[in-house]
Amino acid sequence: MRLTVVGCSGSYPGPESPASCYLLEADDASGRRWRVLLDLGNGSLGALQRYADPLTVDAVLLSHLHADHCLDLAGYYVLRKYHPTGPQPRIPVWGPAGTADRMARAYDLPADPGMHHEFEFHEWDGPVDVGPFRVTPVRVAHPVPAFGLRVAADGRTLAYTGDTGPTPALDDLSRDADLLLAEASFREVDDNPPDLHLTGADVGAVAARAGVRRLVLTHVPPWHDPEDAFAEAVAVYDGPTELARGGAVYDV
Repeated sequence: MRLTVVGCSGSYPGPESPASCYLLEADDASGRRWRVLLDLGNGSLGALQRYADPLTVDAVLLSHLHADHCLDLAGYYVLRKYHPTGPQPRIPVWGPAGTADRMARAYDLPADPGMHHEFEFHEWDGPVDVGPFRVTPVRVAHPVPAFGLRVAADGRTLAYTGDTGPTPALDDLSRDADLLLAEASFREVDDNPPDLHLTGADVGAVAARAGVRRLVLTHVPPWHDPEDAFAEAVAVYDGPTELARGGAVYDV
């Protein structure tokens, strides 16, 4: 399973990266390559085209419905509906309850048909299979319904926190993961609101408790220095740790 960081800026696009979007690729038993997106935040559809043809994506997996995680699905709708080769086959989109209506509003469409001719919308309700990927949603702590995603393929496991405040659910999400892709939007030195985001120290503690083999910190807002999050994380977690960068590729 290969992870490519398409966008990793927290809360809004930054000067070096669009907002959250991660491309996962894995082959099935026949050798057919499958591609899924973890989130498709604002600005990310443009960057995605550097790493894969958007028409080869098999599914979109949305952690929650804040703009920095879902809004470029509106542009993707246009790409699939009006492509010069003709309307493209529907692909599945998983997300929280209300995803289809949220995306229709984002493009000022009536709820019926909305984007239903382009996407097959599903609500998170237990594990799902997409080709070789087994995706397990885990409810996390955020002001809107939000899910961390545990993705298994090729005998390997990636855990993605999405956006969340500290919660015991993160330990189950991350348990023995080969790679934990974790948001680190807050700093320990600040007076942070509850149930919103994680600090680097929070993430490091989860990685240590859960026995994570590798940690990648992401979703740092442009107003913070990512090195602050990194310093907090490595103070409590002694495994391999990196800051996400646009275009970085990881073999999970």
